[in-house]
Amino acid sequence: MTHPERDRSINTRSRKTEHEPGSFRSASTKLVRLPGTKGARITRKAELNRRAGQKKDAMERTLQFVGIDISKTRMDLAIYPQDAVESVSYDESGIGQVVNRLRALQPTSIVLEATGGVERGLVRALAAAQLPVIVVNPRQVRDFAKATGQLAKTDTLDARVLARFAEAVRPARRPVPDVAMDEVRALVARRRQLIDMLTAEKNRLERAVPHVRQRIQAHLTWLTAELKRVDAELDESIQRSPIWQTQQALLQSVPGVGPVMSRTLLAELPELGTVTPQQMAALVGVAPLNHDSGTLRGRRHVWGGRASVRAALYLQPVAMR
Repeated sequence: MTHPERDRSINTRSRKTEHEPGSFRSASTKLVRLPGTKGARITRKAELNRRAGQKKDAMERTLQFVGIDISKTRMDLAIYPQDAVESVSYDESGIGQVVNRLRALQPTSIVLEATGGVERGLVRALAAAQLPVIVVNPRQVRDFAKATGQLAKTDTLDARVLARFAEAVRPARRPVPDVAMDEVRALVARRRQLIDMLTAEKNRLERAVPHVRQRIQAHLTWLTAELKRVDAELDESIQRSPIWQTQQALLQSVPGVGPVMSRTLLAELPELGTVTPQQMAALVGVAPLNHDSGTLRGRRHVWGGRASVRAALYLQPVAMR
């Protein structure tokens, strides 16, 4: 027994309206006829997904990522996905050129490697121009290059790798330290160097001949005085900032945390209070890392992170014994 009315209800759109001008579907859209009233909804959902995919592809094509490799005298700048590379001198004029070029480009992110402080001038200029600059660990970039088969290393190739790293990894953007914070970090690093030199000279003093011992003793006297001067300058820098004073007082309210520990945490761990405890442990390098494979359950180890903070955290309880 046939039911003409039910058969007609299967077709959700007539042939006449399928290609009608002004319709919400284009004439090239292929309609999939499915039995029941769900047919039109499924067809519409597939069309929306297709359009969303096209929109996403168009947005991806407009995103631009910049990698900058810095040496003492030159900067190599690579733009992905255009694969364009430029080189400029690393001086005030070159920094100005790069800032103007990137301000016009408005990239998604700009990635540089940490190079022992050589990059600070460019980073400050880019941050002042409100550009998305990110300083990353060189080890991560080198591992990324090896993973992609890029074994050769030149300044131009490094810039290209940095740009591809920016696109593939999308590293998180962090606040750029201001001049005052950079000065505190430099003083904290200098204090560590003085401590290392004091330890080395004290070890030499035990085995030195009398004539050399006098010279080592004179050097120890100077190093001790210099250490006191650095500590005084650190205290002055922290006293000039009400925020640092409050943070230092809060840190030193914890049993076992003294001036050295609080200065180290302020300078080397500015993320304190802004991330979760788990993220903080990973930043410092005290989070146990898994070493499992299949049925193997290996030992957990701590690795990576900020060695200077980890050393201070270890030495503080040792000194309290």
